[in-house]
Amino acid sequence: MKFKQFYLGCLAHASYYIGSGDEAAIIDPQRDVQQYLDEAKANDQTIKYVIETHSHADFVSGHIELAEKTGAEIVFGQKAKTEFPTLKVKDGDVLNVGKIKLKFLETPGHTPDGITILAENTEDASEPVKMFTGDTLFIGDVGRPDLVGSRGFTARQMGEMMYDSLYEKILPLPDATEVYPAHGAGSLCGKSLSKELWSTLGQQRKMNYALQPMSKEEFTKIVAADQPEVPAYFPKSAARNLQGAAALEDLPKPEQMTTEEIKNFDGVVLDVRTGAEFGAAHVPNAVNIGLGGQFASWSGTIIAIGTPIVIVAETNEQVEEAVMRLTRIGMETVKGFILFGDYTGEKATIEQVTVDKVKEAIENKEDIQFVDVRRVAEHANGHAPQTTNLPLDILAKEAGKLNPDKPTFVICQSGYRSSLGTSVLENAGVKKIHNVIGGTTAWTDAGFDTEVSATACANSK
Repeated sequence: MKFKQFYLGCLAHASYYIGSGDEAAIIDPQRDVQQYLDEAKANDQTIKYVIETHSHADFVSGHIELAEKTGAEIVFGQKAKTEFPTLKVKDGDVLNVGKIKLKFLETPGHTPDGITILAENTEDASEPVKMFTGDTLFIGDVGRPDLVGSRGFTARQMGEMMYDSLYEKILPLPDATEVYPAHGAGSLCGKSLSKELWSTLGQQRKMNYALQPMSKEEFTKIVAADQPEVPAYFPKSAARNLQGAAALEDLPKPEQMTTEEIKNFDGVVLDVRTGAEFGAAHVPNAVNIGLGGQFASWSGTIIAIGTPIVIVAETNEQVEEAVMRLTRIGMETVKGFILFGDYTGEKATIEQVTVDKVKEAIENKEDIQFVDVRRVAEHANGHAPQTTNLPLDILAKEAGKLNPDKPTFVICQSGYRSSLGTSVLENAGVKKIHNVIGGTTAWTDAGFDTEVSATACANSK
């Protein structure tokens, strides 16, 4: 058996290559597919199937391009409403890849069309079965049930489906079964995913909170509680995956722009540099989403799909990376770019301050605003005193609650999201903005007091 996991850290996305003899299958491919073609060539194998465990919402898949380049069949669960030729599978169906037997289980819960794949090496009975669970079972978590309300299902209904999928189809399998999910820590398809990229079912039976003995009612309440925000791009990415996306090579390339064109650009100026670089000088009213973090997810959260975008970067390589990462989630409207060194227009700044300076301002009873842009649960579990929690995904809508003339300090966990937050507030007309370097981590590392919200205390009981 030839087996390889491909892990895309910026989207916390895992895809898989599995092959035997002269055949191979790809499971849950990312949009840029060259790595799978290279792997097949290296193994002297032909890709026979491209299998999707469900209609993904957090990224756009490359199944169409991969199938066109290899002649492979695209495989979905029978409930998937695809708009292209598809081999639909149901409970108990089997496909063969060389000497590997792929058995399919219908496991709805995260989506109605979810499937789980059991891969058995028929040439080696001692080898544990590999189970590809998509977004049904993660390491340390299960898929969230609240992403498909527009399809006519409530989170409760999806949670009940998830319970049945796990307790009736997956948990009865042997402890030695290896678990390979579609996502790891950082994905918004669950709330507490592990950093581990695979596990065994026996280990998950012991450690995964959602697999402990409980009633269906208890399960549905637990898995639906405290889920993170749903990025605005999710429904559109899910729809694109059912329609089929264009090959990356067929998309128009962004053009280099002049300073004057940037100043008159009707869209979003997206600065992909670090928070420190952005703070030192930037195009006024640009949005700062650095390449060093969850760039694509935050771009799809803050910028509406279809909005014209121009990239500001330090290098051409950063421009190429930004465009690729945006297209992976279906953002294909990057019209142009400029290297910041070539920008000659007016520049704005955001002061970068240490946690000591913020603490000093609080102790001196200065009239400031202290905004924490982390998620509600993060803030509730421990935050600097006197912070107002305005989560990043709703910050633009809630900015009107702030006094635009007061000095405003923005904090997150590490400083990445807060830099994005400062750019959102700059666009909202807040005048005196400061980014807190190192975030809440630096605050606690300095030994400064933190507070816990009543909601966190209640949830811990």
